[in-house]
Amino acid sequence: IFGPEAAALTALEAAARKVFKLYGVKELRIPTVELKELFIKSTGTTTDIVQKEMYSFEDAGHRLLALRPEGTPGVARAYIENNFTQAAPVQQFFYIGNMFRAERPQAGRYREFEQIGAEFLGNPAPAADAQAILLLKDIMQAFGVKNYSVKINSLGCEKCRPLYRQALIDYLSSSKDTLCETCQDRLERNPLRVLDCKIDGHRFAEGAPKMKLCPECEEHFNEVKRLLDGKIPYIVDTSLVRGLDYYTRTVFEFQAGDKSQNAIAAGGRYDSLIKSMGGADIPAVGWAMGAERTCLALGSLPAEEEVKVYVVSLEKSCNEYAFNVMQNLRADGIITEGGLFEKNLKGQMKQADRTKARFAVIIGGEETARGSAKLKDLTTGEQKDYPLDALAGAIKNIK
Repeated sequence: IFGPEAAALTALEAAARKVFKLYGVKELRIPTVELKELFIKSTGTTTDIVQKEMYSFEDAGHRLLALRPEGTPGVARAYIENNFTQAAPVQQFFYIGNMFRAERPQAGRYREFEQIGAEFLGNPAPAADAQAILLLKDIMQAFGVKNYSVKINSLGCEKCRPLYRQALIDYLSSSKDTLCETCQDRLERNPLRVLDCKIDGHRFAEGAPKMKLCPECEEHFNEVKRLLDGKIPYIVDTSLVRGLDYYTRTVFEFQAGDKSQNAIAAGGRYDSLIKSMGGADIPAVGWAMGAERTCLALGSLPAEEEVKVYVVSLEKSCNEYAFNVMQNLRADGIITEGGLFEKNLKGQMKQADRTKARFAVIIGGEETARGSAKLKDLTTGEQKDYPLDALAGAIKNIK
């Protein structure tokens, strides 16, 4: 990743960090390599990640390890191991880092890809769900993504989901023979995943039975919607499920474009995850954003910052002076390149053209002797001599 694509990722990370700061969300840096068991226990054995997408290996100490396919399990493990449960149970974390999945590359998704994620731990209130969604919206806005839609749903809890699960099994069983091999295996263990299948999901989503929420889940979801109303447009999509086993109640997805693989960010509530991993009974809600897909959703990539100045030395005796000029310009906040002093004037000016510099600062014996520099506008060809202490100001003032 280089050029405008690299500049876009940097701009997205900067926008995200600024918004995270406004929300009081603190950074947590998680390891790239974890025990494989962590992702099996947290992500679920019926997910694509565990079944076919995880990069796992055995190290020299005969430990089964995996490259992280997602960030949430690592955050949950860190929360438990560092005893946040007792010291500070309510926490807000974000992470930025590369993830790894051995899946077939899709639009904006690679086997090594970047995710930006946020996790709100210890808050069971609908306000946490709404805040997570609005945090994501504010990052999109700060980065400049405009053409996206938001879908939300509730998957219920351990009280109301078993009834829905059985209704879904009954609905899908009549078509079992037409399901893909993976979904036939999922049908009894995790039928909700059939609705999320890239092959079969669209065939069954519209006619699938609707979730009948228990009173507590219904009130929770209604409150989430009330808090979002007027702040972000959203669609309630009863067929929306998430691809990981740990989600409960609120789930959501930010989508851009009309292709099947159009999710740029997604998440939801996972109240049972910390407890299932050996921690306390701590509620949580979070999301992850695909950085590359979000950059694609931006449309036109932000331009790289242009090199303003290229410093040229005409003779060996001027090299040290020219080198000091480069450093002084950088100290004044001016993007500066140079240093190819062993090349002749033509070679240095050719490199200045390659960098697309606006100006060349040319240093010869006369300039060195009188403590000045020759500033050449590479757009107009005009050049003028400036005292060294006035050079940076002159560059900044020329439009």
